[in-house]
Amino acid sequence: MIGTLLIISFIIFILYKQINLSNINFEYVKNELSDADISKPKFAINNETKKIYISAGEGNFLNKDEVLLKNNVKFKSSDFSIETDKVVFNRNKQTAQSKTKSLFKSKNAIIFSNGFDIQDNGNKIVFVGNSNIILK
Repeated sequence: MIGTLLIISFIIFILYKQINLSNINFEYVKNELSDADISKPKFAINNETKKIYISAGEGNFLNKDEVLLKNNVKFKSSDFSIETDKVVFNRNKQTAQSKTKSLFKSKNAIIFSNGFDIQDNGNKIVFVGNSNIILK
């Protein structure tokens, strides 16, 4: 009698757990693959006096020399930093161009611009579009 009661209790317990498990809604997490060729790329522009380090969230090769850098692109040297969203970096010519909103910071100035063009191995930076300059 006690054995039969234990078996029936055990069967009821198992059926109860099965019913509860079947009522659980499972969510599937969709993993999106990026179309980037490079994850977290890092480059440098070298000239005679300094290096400008470049980092980004991702990048795509446009051709043999050019790389499109996207997502939190940062240029950093001992003298300044520039932050923007998209840049075309030419590894061979050591140049970079952006047509997206950019923030330049140095010891003496802050510049907000609609883009920039780094030329002459980082010795010359031209800000393009509407630009605001704050001198410290």
